[in-house]
Amino acid sequence: MARFKTKLTEALGIEHPIIQGGMHFVGYAEMAAAVSNAGGLGIITALTVALPPNGAENLRKEIRKCKTLTDKPFGVNITLLPVGVQPDFEGIVKVIIEEGVKVVETAGRNPEVVIKPLKAAGIFVIHKCVAVRHAIKA
Repeated sequence: MARFKTKLTEALGIEHPIIQGGMHFVGYAEMAAAVSNAGGLGIITALTVALPPNGAENLRKEIRKCKTLTDKPFGVNITLLPVGVQPDFEGIVKVIIEEGVKVVETAGRNPEVVIKPLKAAGIFVIHKCVAVRHAIKA
């Protein structure tokens, strides 16, 4: 199959300019690996797997599982929404960095709580926005 060359495919090391996007209760290693193996960028949804009591360590296991299912690039989604109990964003970011994930998709609120350490670690950050003002702020 021919490779579809764009700035995005070159930056992310993928064959096709297709990004799965985070999907709560669906974005597990198996789906992310399937998308990546098909040439797109598969995404593990952090808030689906990083639930208490094991939180960020569950995310670590899912990232490692994805690495056994594909040798292609994949990313992690961090959704920043108002919820009753705040997720352990610091722990999630720490695991993403330690496990060598190269791409993170953020969504929801302003990503300032996670974006600085991710960018400092050289991670490619994509912030999903619904308005231009959100993109400018990100």
